[in-house]
Amino acid sequence: MAYRRGAPPLLLRLRRLLRSPTSRCVCLVVSLTALLAVLSLCQIARVDLPRSDPPQQVSNEQLWGSNDYGYHACVTPTRSYIAPVESDRYMTVRSNGGLNQMRTGICDMIAVARLVNATLVIPQLDKRSFWQDTSTFKDIFNQPDFIKALEGDVHIVSDLPESLQSAPRARKHFTSWSGASYYEDVKELWKDHRVVHVPKSDSRLANNGLPIDIQRLRCRCLYQALRFSDPIEDLGKKLVDRLKSRGKFIALHLRYEKDMLAFTGCTYGLSESEADELRIMREKTSHWKLKDINSTEQRSGGNCPLTPREVGIFLRAMGYTESTWIYLAAGEIYGGDKYISKLRSYFPNLVSKEVLATKEELEKFKNHASQVAALDYIISVESDVFIPSHSGNMARAVEGHRRFLGRRKTLTPDRRGLVELFGLLEKGELMEGPKLSSLITKMHKYRQGAPRKRYASLPGSKGRARLRTEESFYENPFPECICLTGKH
Repeated sequence: MAYRRGAPPLLLRLRRLLRSPTSRCVCLVVSLTALLAVLSLCQIARVDLPRSDPPQQVSNEQLWGSNDYGYHACVTPTRSYIAPVESDRYMTVRSNGGLNQMRTGICDMIAVARLVNATLVIPQLDKRSFWQDTSTFKDIFNQPDFIKALEGDVHIVSDLPESLQSAPRARKHFTSWSGASYYEDVKELWKDHRVVHVPKSDSRLANNGLPIDIQRLRCRCLYQALRFSDPIEDLGKKLVDRLKSRGKFIALHLRYEKDMLAFTGCTYGLSESEADELRIMREKTSHWKLKDINSTEQRSGGNCPLTPREVGIFLRAMGYTESTWIYLAAGEIYGGDKYISKLRSYFPNLVSKEVLATKEELEKFKNHASQVAALDYIISVESDVFIPSHSGNMARAVEGHRRFLGRRKTLTPDRRGLVELFGLLEKGELMEGPKLSSLITKMHKYRQGAPRKRYASLPGSKGRARLRTEESFYENPFPECICLTGKH
């Protein structure tokens, strides 16, 4: 082959050099090395790029829309339901647990009072639990409205008559998840005593198998009669209005408080010293029965709350952009900004009641955890989307209330499925982006609070233990209190 006349001498020498087989091999190796270096730099650049909104387009209807599916709330008593009969039986109650455990327990006791035809004395609230809240019934609830709203169902009084103040009382722990026939037998207690005291109110009624009028009474109690006191309702409404003025918003029930992590034994992502601190707290809390917990097994089984960072990944994968407003319905987050900043890196518009309300507005609720929790409850029920990072009494109560009201989306993370995907992210086998978004979106297609029948007990559970694994009536009051339009 002849070279073009006038070519530079250096180029001629290179062309002659490349004619030899040895030189060609050397050049090929050099070329491949250069190519690999370029690819490595591209990979590094891709990893170091900041996160961006998911490339897939998700419509506003998919993100925020909900549908009542033709259902509506139905709590009207049947034609056979009659007004309560005058009775000289009295029942006193001590409600135990946090705010929502007490709320559902109070409504169980309303139904029990109806079943045994007893007059219910306004319950005493738990002042000895973890929260050490000294609030009385009327501090948290609108007591006059409560008594008035249920006067056609149960006789309720503020206190025992003077003549019975010092009368001997029978003390009875009602069996958990009991049916109507159990309470027929309980009536025998009043043969020897005019007053029966109930030390615990939570989960004293079955989720299923009760007369429809009793189930609807539970709904009328929880969703209509047991309203919060005026100061709580007023501030709750103000905070909702302030959030809505900024557009649609998510209420996130982020269960990442110290007691929650200690109780569940979930230490993923925490330092060794933090894990030890939680273990010591669990060992010292006498009423927590389970002490030795395998954190890895808890997490892989879906029994741990999502971490703040995982919530961020989850919400972005579902299509929510970084401009989304999120209300943090939670207590003090363990680790403070160290962990909450990881969620804020995905969603800067993350606000709490401390941000929305003035110090003066919150002052009256200071040191009253149940009253503060009531504010979170109001905002969560009224939010455009509610998302609990872990199951619990508040998560179940809010989801049930939103189902009852209809047209309000509750997005319940599949923690067990998500943990598997997050594991792939850690290993580098999956990246945040379209593929992860597709997997997570499909995983949650049927986990958005639509009407459905309550879940039965878990397979393999036997005896009374199976009742513990049933879905709570208050989490899903369908079909007794939610009816198809045109049917009752």
